[in-house]
Amino acid sequence: MALFTRKSTAAATATEALAVDPALAALTGTYTLDPAHSSIGFTVRHAMVTNVRGSFGEHEGTLVLDGTDPANSSASIDVKIASVDTGIADRDGHLASSDFFDAEKFPLMTFRSTKAEQLGGEAYRITGDLTIKDVTRPLAIDLELNGSATDVYGNERVGFEGSADILRSDWGLTWNAALETGGVMVSDKVKLAFDISAIKAAAPGA
Repeated sequence: MALFTRKSTAAATATEALAVDPALAALTGTYTLDPAHSSIGFTVRHAMVTNVRGSFGEHEGTLVLDGTDPANSSASIDVKIASVDTGIADRDGHLASSDFFDAEKFPLMTFRSTKAEQLGGEAYRITGDLTIKDVTRPLAIDLELNGSATDVYGNERVGFEGSADILRSDWGLTWNAALETGGVMVSDKVKLAFDISAIKAAAPGA
């Protein structure tokens, strides 16, 4: 399903308008992220030899999908920093402290999309502004549309999974500690992973 497609010429626009995929058009609408069935996670190298994985348990967001004119689709996500979970309470507390995210002063990490494009097949890239603490920088997320379905409760759902690599220092997250054997405790590169399930809002008057 081509959720995000840019029309290059007037002729192409006319052709595509006549060939809208009905299944794709049916996805048009506003969706709310389902935090119980979504995951926003990360992986970072620790002590140069192993990976630490974590996630943010509390987040909310909205997807606006336009199946007839996919370029109008957008995403907005807010993540509660204090919900960071790596499985070790002391480490989570350190991440939430002023050494890293400073969750007390900056409680939210936000993403606001600015552009979406199809890479081919079910692959897409959505670009937007990621704000961590008081720093906002562009972020491109590669996504795959997993599909859509009506669940047992009658909710219309759509699912995406995606990933992106960032350098945490670009957002001012520079804390580190040198190792006696060389290298540092925490890598600058962070791998982000997204597994999103979103529920379609009822149409006005429905």
